[in-house]
Amino acid sequence: MRLIRLRSQQGPGRQVFYCAWDGFDTHSSQDWQHWDLLAKLSQAMDAFYQASQEAGLGQQVTVFTQSEFGRTLQSNGTGSDHGWGNHQLVLGGAVKGGIYGQLPALALNGPDDANGRGVWIPKISTSQFGATLGRWFGAADGELDGVFPNLSQFLTRNVGFML
Repeated sequence: MRLIRLRSQQGPGRQVFYCAWDGFDTHSSQDWQHWDLLAKLSQAMDAFYQASQEAGLGQQVTVFTQSEFGRTLQSNGTGSDHGWGNHQLVLGGAVKGGIYGQLPALALNGPDDANGRGVWIPKISTSQFGATLGRWFGAADGELDGVFPNLSQFLTRNVGFML
């Protein structure tokens, strides 16, 4: 948060701060590991959000999660295997709250299951997600096409979760 508070000294435009956190590749002991990881993520995102509010930067700061894969519904014994679809979290004063996309039918061999094991077919691509954030950053459509070359494959370029 100290770097964000110094934004006026950094020059114009928005800045991106990135952090990575591993440990979510839970093939075993998933029940307690995943719960613990999500609890820690929730606490960290809340603390960051509260600090941005206290600094008067709520509208200028957005925090989000991003992952290219999820987990299967079908267990492999004590966990699950790699899947496709996943939920992402977006938090900040410029975020229009809600659920975007369509939640999958949680049924093995159901309409959203790619292979009978609970590999969910995503309803929103990572390109659409990124392009929506990119628009908030001020990028024009042409710039987004250069960053997300697959964006033209989707009817909806802006998912709509940002003001």
